[in-house]
Amino acid sequence: MSNLTIKQYADKIRTAHVYDVARETPLELASTLSARLHNRIWLKREDLQPVFSFKLRGAYNKIATLSEAQRKKGVIAASAGNHAQGVALAANRLKLDALIVMPKTTPDIKIHAVERLGAQVILHGNAYDDAAQHACELVRERGMTYIPPYDDPEIIAGQGTVAREILAQHPQPLHAIFVPVGGGGLIAGIAAYVKTQRPDIKIIGVEPEDASCMHAALAAGERVKLDQVGIFADGVAVRQAGEEPFRIARETVDDIILVNTDEICAAIKDIFDDTRSIAEPAGALAVAGLKKYVEREDITGEELVAIDSGANMNFDRLRHVAERADLGERREALVCVTIPEQPGSFRRFCDIVGLRGITEFNYRYADAAQAHIFVGVQLHGGDIEKDALLRNLRDHDYSVLDMTDNEMAKLHIRYMVGGHSAAGVENERLFRFQFPERPGALLRFLNRIGERWNISLFHYRNHGAAYGRVLAGIQVPHEDADEFQVFLDELGYQSWEETDNPAYTLFLS
Repeated sequence: MSNLTIKQYADKIRTAHVYDVARETPLELASTLSARLHNRIWLKREDLQPVFSFKLRGAYNKIATLSEAQRKKGVIAASAGNHAQGVALAANRLKLDALIVMPKTTPDIKIHAVERLGAQVILHGNAYDDAAQHACELVRERGMTYIPPYDDPEIIAGQGTVAREILAQHPQPLHAIFVPVGGGGLIAGIAAYVKTQRPDIKIIGVEPEDASCMHAALAAGERVKLDQVGIFADGVAVRQAGEEPFRIARETVDDIILVNTDEICAAIKDIFDDTRSIAEPAGALAVAGLKKYVEREDITGEELVAIDSGANMNFDRLRHVAERADLGERREALVCVTIPEQPGSFRRFCDIVGLRGITEFNYRYADAAQAHIFVGVQLHGGDIEKDALLRNLRDHDYSVLDMTDNEMAKLHIRYMVGGHSAAGVENERLFRFQFPERPGALLRFLNRIGERWNISLFHYRNHGAAYGRVLAGIQVPHEDADEFQVFLDELGYQSWEETDNPAYTLFLS
């Protein structure tokens, strides 16, 4: 941890070496989003950098300050992708050897980008922390200079140049700047500069709900290490905030907002609608948090800035984003409705739904009396409209379950309706797993389960992410419950039991 004051950081930011490789990115008005939110929303387009991310600013500033002796030994970094590209580009420009350790789950687009910039890539572990530990071992073996992704004054100062540009580009009053947060280097640099120049501007960080290390640290008053993190927004999938960023954040950050995967997907679509560019999940975090803040505070007519921090999106992941964006924007509701099994039932149901579009309709004959249908309905009035629809259906004596926020229903059930179990499947328990998306993950699962328990249901869906989502029904007699729990613990894959999930009871059991 350094002893630099906030003012000293502001001075370092003014003299940071970034523009040999970085460009001053535009601050663009998001006119469509502004009209919808009744505020003026500005996007700081860091996705337009040469490596499609702000990360080259800090990386170059750090490497440019190295001694000649340090440069001769080469540089090494651990990164899930964006910092890696920044280090690789900086090393390439300064003609230094560079070695990048990346998790095996890193999207191919980022790995190939680093290799094209001339750096050597080593894949190690399944998360950033695994890669970082291995990089530190290589530093001791090879004597190379480690370039940290966020926990370093020179890195922080380089990232802080984003704030210097924003204040120059928007000298008029600003209500708040929204910043994506992983380890904290970007928000530390932005907050340090803004709070010394225009302390009235709020600095609001945004993190995924399942990777909220800075939020947890600020709440606890000390850095905490999360047991695990979600990696949908892989650019901010960090288990512990940096020591120096945390020190600065405690003094300068006004708030941290948490957003879920659906809200991130909706923000990616918002950015696309205004810019025709595709942000990566971490790149859209700030917009997702901005929208949540506007709704929470009920503000209008304010000037708000969101950092569009990166565009290193795996193309395959767009399938998942497109599926979830309308749910995140509350433009679609997923509901389960029980209707009489008789001619005309569907028509009568559609009459109640009215002019709303039906985005999905799935059902399977259950018995002679009733049928369970899984329906996607377009919304134009968000949760208010959805709640009114549910009340209307119940007023017409339909049994209704809202599945819009049911993770298992959204990931699996909507694609599996019609899979009621046959008679004789006893002691079935249902589990949702996240398998590492790498060769051998499924085989490891099957080898460990062996012939001890029968797999009665198995559904896999690839979303182009760093892990595969699996739904499995396993026949586990009551007397085997303890032994089966040992199996789950030793397997080590993240899992959730869904046996009591109403979606399972209605559609699969």
